[in-house]
Amino acid sequence: MEKLIKAATSLPKLHVEGEDFPSLATPPGSSKVFFLTGAGVRGLEIAGTFVTFTAIGIYLDKEATKALAPRWTGRSADELADSLDFFRDIFTGAFDKFTRITMLKPLTGQQYSEKVAENCLAQWQAAGTLTDADAAAVGKFKEVFKPEIFPPGSSILFTHASSGSLSIAFGEAERAVIENKPLSEAILESIIGENGVSPAAKRSLALRISEVLKEPLGPEEPKTVNSVSVGVAVDPVNSVSVGVAVDT
Repeated sequence: MEKLIKAATSLPKLHVEGEDFPSLATPPGSSKVFFLTGAGVRGLEIAGTFVTFTAIGIYLDKEATKALAPRWTGRSADELADSLDFFRDIFTGAFDKFTRITMLKPLTGQQYSEKVAENCLAQWQAAGTLTDADAAAVGKFKEVFKPEIFPPGSSILFTHASSGSLSIAFGEAERAVIENKPLSEAILESIIGENGVSPAAKRSLALRISEVLKEPLGPEEPKTVNSVSVGVAVDPVNSVSVGVAVDT
């Protein structure tokens, strides 16, 4: 398993729409080091023009490799990208996750939080799992964002703890912790789940995890990720088309 951790922490950084996502990151208020598993943009088709709004980077605790290995070792990037169960094992996994969302266009906190809340509530309602506690957590989430304004280059940082809590930070300052596991999972699911808003981040994640879990891995064989360019179009509901460049 130490080989898996070494492979994960040796993955290269990614560049998305001029934004750098380092290969390793430590969230505000944490001492843990997370490795970058994927990155991509979220955008919308507006009046016939595709507009990118955010660049999204998804990081996992290095211990995630041990949790994912038994089921997914040896699977190709295409197999992982096409598997809903694979992404479900990410956003529901019993390990910490860290998500960085960097603005490419100015956005208010209210605009951002209302869209995220809408996606989360839709997921729960479709599954028939919405509870009063979840609705209250969404209300608190929206209140945290309500006074904020995010200029280009600013970031929203989410730490999804295995305990179920969701930590929210803007830049280096932690603003709130919401103790609601469904909300913590739903935010990440809204990005990489079945109807995730960043298909390129999903594809990037599948590619990098497949490389980490590739077998066999010789004692001196380094892990590398080949350069790729991914363009994806999703359903008209989200009207998202994305691209990500992977640096070697």
